[in-house]
Amino acid sequence: MSLKKSLWLVLVIVFLDQAIKIYVKTHFLLGESVTVFDWFKIYFVENNGMAFGTEFGGKAGKLFLTAFRLIAITGIFYWLYTSIKKKESPLLIVAISMIFAGAVGNILDSVFYGRLFSDSFHHVAEFLPENGGYAPWFQGRVVDMFYFPLFDVHIPQWFPLIGGKQFTFFEPVFNLADSAITIGVAILILFNKKIFGKKQKPAYQKEIDKVVGDVDNAIA
Repeated sequence: MSLKKSLWLVLVIVFLDQAIKIYVKTHFLLGESVTVFDWFKIYFVENNGMAFGTEFGGKAGKLFLTAFRLIAITGIFYWLYTSIKKKESPLLIVAISMIFAGAVGNILDSVFYGRLFSDSFHHVAEFLPENGGYAPWFQGRVVDMFYFPLFDVHIPQWFPLIGGKQFTFFEPVFNLADSAITIGVAILILFNKKIFGKKQKPAYQKEIDKVVGDVDNAIA
């Protein structure tokens, strides 16, 4: 897979991810949802930290997280570039491209959204508000919207620790960038042997090995 095709894949994913996020951000109130099917909703939430809304360290922690993400995508891009140069498996390049695109999509939110949009509390966010955005550079919140509450179950009271609680599967709300990262990682796991297995030796090396084997047999 060429660098050009890889970059096109990245651009398409980032464009679709940002288009969906900007539409949701400028048309939904925070916490508002629209039911597409019983098991699928568009549910606008904002992630102020890591996966599943985890937070740490307040503003300093947020800055550290964004800086870490920027360093991480630099490393991912280098991995992608070197894999293409070495003509690695197309599956590997597709997987890295998807992981890179997803990381870029979420970083754009963290770096720019705080300055580009007003907040979404009790009103629809405004793009480029006159009074400035809801947060400084590098402290924006990631927009999430895909929610798949496939089923709800009530945990019996006798069940240890979580008895009596309501359990929803699948609870996390995520975005297209998250999906791209998840699919990319899944490809690496599911096709691990195909991607990272031993490479075929070139024809001349096979001939050399055959001659060496014949010589060994003759000596034996």
